[in-house]
Amino acid sequence: MSVELVALDLDGTLVGRDTRLSPRVRSCVAAMLAQGTTSCIVTGRMFRAAAPFVRELGLRAPTICYQGAWVVESESERRLLDRPIAAALVGEILDEFHSEDLHLQLYAEDRYYCERYDRFAELYASLAGIAPVIAPLRATFASRSATKAVIVSDPEVAAEVERRARRRFGDRLYITRSYPEFVELLDPAVDKGSALAFVAGLYGIPMERVLAIGDSWNDLPMIERAGIGVAMGDAPAEVRERANAVVGGVEADGVCDALERFVLR
Repeated sequence: MSVELVALDLDGTLVGRDTRLSPRVRSCVAAMLAQGTTSCIVTGRMFRAAAPFVRELGLRAPTICYQGAWVVESESERRLLDRPIAAALVGEILDEFHSEDLHLQLYAEDRYYCERYDRFAELYASLAGIAPVIAPLRATFASRSATKAVIVSDPEVAAEVERRARRRFGDRLYITRSYPEFVELLDPAVDKGSALAFVAGLYGIPMERVLAIGDSWNDLPMIERAGIGVAMGDAPAEVRERANAVVGGVEADGVCDALERFVLR
């Protein structure tokens, strides 16, 4: 069956750590749109951090951001889906991870908050292109929901943070990794696969006609749910093993390999 909707992860798929779209990627996406194929970005980023890429590529379909917690009309910026972490769970996240030893960020209304601008805040801001709001987290999020929480640390520490989060929260939160340094916590109903199915439903497109391309653990839900799930060549082994196809890495414009193989005609 022909592909009618293409879901593109952003970081590690469309762009590397330099956050720049290559000329070849821009050309492949333009060719896909010119032949009438619908496409959307599916990212863990905030909407404000994803929107410049949506505009540069000329994508019209809703943008899936915050790992699927938000689905936003790309032009009007109207939220079609909004699934925050309940305030009580935000309080528990603060109890577990609010310490001098960890860098915790909480998100609300397309802004993110942390208590200090350390090397982890600098890393995140360099990738997102957006600076944090420095504020006391307990006071700012007292009895307040959050779109998501992120703990940023060195990769080996992040692995233990993930295990700790799973022990504490189990299935009460969706827990995933995007970059090796990031552990992300969201409402349990959230993941990229369910949000992608929501967008496909808006267009009346069956998931069998959806192609999803991603590079990390947080992309697995959409890679597995799409009719064709593609992993980038530098994805973790467990992601590559569960994809229908593997293409080149981000530095080799692997997303173009996938589009040329499955979409462009």
